[in-house]
Amino acid sequence: MADSFRVLQERFAAHIRDPDKQPAPSDVEDRRMAIYRDLFFRNISNFIARSFPVLRKLYNDEQWQQFMREFYTEHECHTPLFPEIPREFLQYLQEQRGSGRGDPPFLLELAHYEWVELALDLEDTELAALDADADGDLITGVPYLSPLAWPVSYRFPVHELRPDYQPQKPPQQATHLLVYRDREDRVKFMQLNPVTARVLALLGEDAMKENGARTGHALMQEIARELQHPDPAQLQAAGRTLLDDLRQRDVILGTRKQP
Repeated sequence: MADSFRVLQERFAAHIRDPDKQPAPSDVEDRRMAIYRDLFFRNISNFIARSFPVLRKLYNDEQWQQFMREFYTEHECHTPLFPEIPREFLQYLQEQRGSGRGDPPFLLELAHYEWVELALDLEDTELAALDADADGDLITGVPYLSPLAWPVSYRFPVHELRPDYQPQKPPQQATHLLVYRDREDRVKFMQLNPVTARVLALLGEDAMKENGARTGHALMQEIARELQHPDPAQLQAAGRTLLDDLRQRDVILGTRKQP
């Protein structure tokens, strides 16, 4: 009895996912099956559209329905949780979607950018609970990088894409962004110049260290060496301004407290 019920469930689910190729259970009225077919597909399609609003705007209704049908039939989700479905959709684009379907060349990058915003919004880390000295000196102390500050880099300017701006080739310069959530739980982004991107990369490296993390002064010395800057003192002054600005944005939470 249990086996027959399981077989019925599998046939039911297979038909819901791919009604054109998988027959419905013979003992279920098609009118009832149609309700489930429409309900499941519409829920998934609408949820993905809300999670990736810019991406949705780049497809007309017919194209979007086809796109969602392909995701729905080709990708096997491994979670029952709706908040995890955007991650499953991103995984589908990364591993299964492939090319040759008329998608824009920036599809994966745009989807990743929108997923990052969503993932940060759902992160359960509370910045107020972290042990940082909010008023610490960012030059003599070790800056405390927020775990809710995520640097990302893309070939395309994903933060500028819209229906009337869809470049088909990436520009010569890559786009470096920082997506972060502040203490008011607002998700924001800022475009990074190469120096700021490098500072954040070094801070990210140090965030993984229990010991040996660099002070703000040492970070700026490292940047000066890398740039072969002719006036390290000037760079130190600019570095303090940069670190203070990042603290104002809640990207840097202060300094690490001394043990």
